[in-house]
Amino acid sequence: MTRATTAVLGILVCPGLGSSQDFDNIQIETTRVTESIYMLQGSGGNIAVSIGDDGTFIVDDQFAPLTDKIVAAIAELTDHQVDFVVNSHWHYDHTDGNENFGRAGALIVAQDNSRRRMETDQIISLNGRAQPPYAEVGLPKITFLESMRFYYNDDVVDVIHTGPGHTDGDAQVYFRDSNVIHTGDMFVRYGLPFIDQPNGGSMDGMIDALWSLAGLIDDDTIIIPGHGQLSTRTDLLEFRSMLTTIRGRLREQIAQGRTVDQVVASNPARGYAEPSAGTERWLRAAYEEYR
Repeated sequence: MTRATTAVLGILVCPGLGSSQDFDNIQIETTRVTESIYMLQGSGGNIAVSIGDDGTFIVDDQFAPLTDKIVAAIAELTDHQVDFVVNSHWHYDHTDGNENFGRAGALIVAQDNSRRRMETDQIISLNGRAQPPYAEVGLPKITFLESMRFYYNDDVVDVIHTGPGHTDGDAQVYFRDSNVIHTGDMFVRYGLPFIDQPNGGSMDGMIDALWSLAGLIDDDTIIIPGHGQLSTRTDLLEFRSMLTTIRGRLREQIAQGRTVDQVVASNPARGYAEPSAGTERWLRAAYEEYR
């Protein structure tokens, strides 16, 4: 099966959801975050790039048809090839370039649950899309359970699993000396976040993970979210507040014995998301988590 022929994951307003894309027309945009860290945006999850004397270290690799463009964008920043690719989780819009980067010699790193899911057939609960197993060359060769550390490019780089949230294999990458963190899809800048409940994700887990991340970083930290623009700790806390508010409304109505149809009709996400098919789908999944 040819990899990466469909669109970026997300929910509600995430661009390209559920439709085929013309990757020929996708351009890779580069944003300088610090002197040694950059963000690349194209189609799929945001990519973090760390450059320096040790080599090149990236977080996520988007879609396979974009690999040449991603490599070209990195070549504008450094002469070093990519040495390490950290997968923030296993969804195809963040990992579909794994096989290309693996063939080019990069070592792929992920939380252990993500590797396990990449080894077998998966179904993305949001859109029902099948994600086939990755070839051996595209599988993470280094995995971790709770955390691991790199000393790389004059930075201390912590790769952290704050627990299941978006999926059961989420990883956040904190460049401590640069004070930059890539959150993967635990934190995104579009509408209601996709929480992949059938594949180990949970709203409770996401809320708890966001609190842990808020305690790890500070007000000067630059956040590279899984999708969307550069952000701050305040943005992350506002995102968490949205989820806790919606969770409280859901729990209250479930405790009152209301059916899923009644809960959806009341729209516990009011103030954050307008009634729509996407909002309804999200609320029904959340209801199942708490009923």
